[in-house]
Amino acid sequence: MTGALSRFTNIRRDEIVLTLVAGLFFFCVLTALMVVRPAREALGMQRGIESIRWLFFGTVVVTLLVNPIFGLLVSRFRRFAFVAATYSFFALGLLAFYALLRFAPASVGVHTGQVFYVWFSVFNLFATMLFWALLTDRIPLEQSKRLFGVIALGGTLGALFGPWLASVLAKPLGTAALLPIAAGFLVLAQFAAWWLTRLPTDRAPGAAAEPVPGVIGGSAWEGFRNSLRSPYLLGIGAYVLIVAIMATLIYFTRLQMVAALNPSLDERTAAFARIDLIAQTATLILQALVTGHLMKRIGIAATLALLPITAALGFIGLAVVGSLAALIALDASFRAVQRGVMRPARETLFTVVSPADRYKSKAFIDTFVFRAGDVAGAQVEGLLGRLGMGFAALAAFAVPLAALWMMLGLWLGYAQRARVTQAADAPRDTLDRR
Repeated sequence: MTGALSRFTNIRRDEIVLTLVAGLFFFCVLTALMVVRPAREALGMQRGIESIRWLFFGTVVVTLLVNPIFGLLVSRFRRFAFVAATYSFFALGLLAFYALLRFAPASVGVHTGQVFYVWFSVFNLFATMLFWALLTDRIPLEQSKRLFGVIALGGTLGALFGPWLASVLAKPLGTAALLPIAAGFLVLAQFAAWWLTRLPTDRAPGAAAEPVPGVIGGSAWEGFRNSLRSPYLLGIGAYVLIVAIMATLIYFTRLQMVAALNPSLDERTAAFARIDLIAQTATLILQALVTGHLMKRIGIAATLALLPITAALGFIGLAVVGSLAALIALDASFRAVQRGVMRPARETLFTVVSPADRYKSKAFIDTFVFRAGDVAGAQVEGLLGRLGMGFAALAAFAVPLAALWMMLGLWLGYAQRARVTQAADAPRDTLDRR
C-alpha cells in the first residue's frame, strides 16, 4: 500500500501525516470560501454586471489598505498568532453579515450586497494566500515539488464540497444560512494550521525555510517595497497579474450567460454553485496523480507554461464555436490547470525567498496585484463589449497575452533554479535582497 502510494503520488511514508494535515487545512479553507461564493455572485449582481466592474475598483482599494495592517501583524506576532487572528477576523465578519441577513432583512439592500461582494473578494484572496504562505514557510522546495499537488487536492475536495453544500442548502434554508457554516469551517482551518506548525518537514540544503518560528519583524510596508525592488518578485507579480486578467475575462463572460437566465437570488446562487461544481471536478485527477510528477520531471518552468497554453487554446475554441458549452469547457480547463497544476507550481517559487517575503510580499502580490489584474480584465472585457466585438476580438487580445505569459513562466522557473544554485554560495541576506 505504501509503495503504491509513493509511486502514484510521490508521498513518502513519513510524509503522510504532514500531507493529510495540510490537505485538511486547505479543505476547510476552500469549503468556507466556496459555500459562500455563490452568494457573493448572486448578491453582487443585484444592480447588474456593469456594477461588478466598478466593485472591482473598490476591492483593489480595500486590499491596498488591508495589506499594511496584515504586514504589521506579521511584523509583531508569531506565525500561528497572525494566522489565527486573520481567520478569526473573517469568521466574525461572516457571522456579522449573517446576523444582518437573518435579523434585519429589511435593511439589506443593493448597497449591502455590494459591501458583501467587496468584503468577500478580500476574504477570498487573503484566506488562500495565508494557507499557501504558511505551507511554503514550512515545506522547502524539493519537498514542495512532490507534495504541493497532492495537498492542493484537499482544497479541490473542499471546492467541490462547498458548492454542493450551497446548492443543497440555498433554497430550503436561504442564502444567509451559508455564512455561519463557512465561519465554522474557518475555525476548523485554524486547528489544522496549528497542527501543521508542529509537524516536522524536510530541511534540504539551500532551502529557504526555517523551523517554526520567531517573530519575523520588519516594517508593515516591507512587502510592497520588496515586490517592486526584486526582479524575481516583480516577475511573480507580473505572472499573477496576467492570471487575474485571463480569469476575469472568463468570469465576466460566465456572468453574462447566467444573467441571461434572469433567475431569483436563491436560483442564481444554486446556478453558480452547479457551475463551480463542474469546474472543480475537472481538477481532481491532475492534483492527485499528475502535478507532482510534472514538477519533478519536467520542472517548474515548463509546468508554469501549461496554463498560458491552455488559455490560448481555450480562447481560440471559444472564438470558433461561441457556445455556452465552449465557455464551460474553457472555464473548466482553465480552472483545472490553474488550481491543479499552476497554483502548486507557482507557490514553490516562494520557497526560495525570505520569511518576510513569503508573507508580506506574497500578500501584496496575491491580493492587490491580483485584484489590479481583475480591474484590468474587467475593463478590457467591458470595452470590447461596448464596441460590439465578440469572442473573436476577445481571443485576439487573449492569445498574444498568453504567449507573453508563457515566456514569463519559463523565465520564473529558470530564475528559481538559479537562486537555488546560488543559495549555497551566497549569504542568505544577500539572496533575499535580489
